[in-house]
Amino acid sequence: MSDYDQKINELEEELKKTKYNKRTQHHIGLVKAKIARLKDKDEQKKKGVKKGEGFSVKKSGDATVVLIGFPSVGKSTLLNKLTNAESKVAAYDFTTLTVIPGLLDYGGAKIQVLDVPGVIKGAAEGKGRGKEIFSVLRASDLVVVLLEVNHPGNLKIIQNEVYEIGLRLNKKKPDVQIKRTAKGGINLILGTKLTNIQEKTVKAILNEFRITNADVVIRDDISEDELIDVIEANKVYVPSIVILNKTDLVKDKKLEQLKVALNPDLLMSAEQGSGVEELKKMIFSRLNLIRIYCKQPGKKADVNEPIIFKEGATLKDVCNKLHRDFEKRFRFARIWGSTKYPGLRIKRLNYEVKDKDVIELHLA
Repeated sequence: MSDYDQKINELEEELKKTKYNKRTQHHIGLVKAKIARLKDKDEQKKKGVKKGEGFSVKKSGDATVVLIGFPSVGKSTLLNKLTNAESKVAAYDFTTLTVIPGLLDYGGAKIQVLDVPGVIKGAAEGKGRGKEIFSVLRASDLVVVLLEVNHPGNLKIIQNEVYEIGLRLNKKKPDVQIKRTAKGGINLILGTKLTNIQEKTVKAILNEFRITNADVVIRDDISEDELIDVIEANKVYVPSIVILNKTDLVKDKKLEQLKVALNPDLLMSAEQGSGVEELKKMIFSRLNLIRIYCKQPGKKADVNEPIIFKEGATLKDVCNKLHRDFEKRFRFARIWGSTKYPGLRIKRLNYEVKDKDVIELHLA
């Protein structure tokens, strides 16, 4: 055990023994900051020794979805149902020993789906090729967590492992900006009331990370953990779907109890094919993808081959995806669909397009 590990263990034991309340809130926040700093230092030290971690996965399509879960939860079966992949399926653990890709064609979108080896407890520390698995997760656009009805407790383990590796599932990045300054100490600018952390704790955590002079704008009611995440700036925020699989193996009464306890997004039996179509629809929705149809002046729109964008895309994004010169040549666009009037003339490149809009570009 390294010196860092020993110090981290001591501080984590201190956290476990300290009851959280208003009086101890500041101390707990400071201890968490110390633990985060030590983990950062330990990780930097290990990076100088370990090389080559991570599976080699070539990204393709409009988005990437990763299936994770404990061994034998049915990931390979689900991948085969969702895509054209032929992932080996067997009733024993660790069937998948590498990343198996498949392609889901839905709503005009080409969505890459990856089946990774089963996660086990301690994966965040590298057990069971955990580091390699999580390197794939960090590059994904959506994480699908697959649970087996007879092992519901694995959800908490997966959530903890994923959190430790720096993924924040179904969370948005806190609205906090930290701008270092040459002097003046910590200048807090609050756009909201802080109920989960005290101002003195904010400053103490910043100081722990050697930030002593900065303008700090906080617009969300953050916790100490969220502030540490912002400071470290190495967290990945990814949407996720939690699925309870093999529901055909339990009676209705137990299934209802599991629904209340776990609150999964979807119940299914991948083996029997139930819930597969619902999952496809859910994947498309959670990825926040939109379909844009192009139209040439005087001709009908091509509604068979949409161009796929992320929600929030603009006319500038449309131009750049079609041709690198279109942005420079852009004069205006006529849009059918989300506009107040059909074929409304739009001259702004920053105009936000919507799902199923039909766009007619007019170029110089």
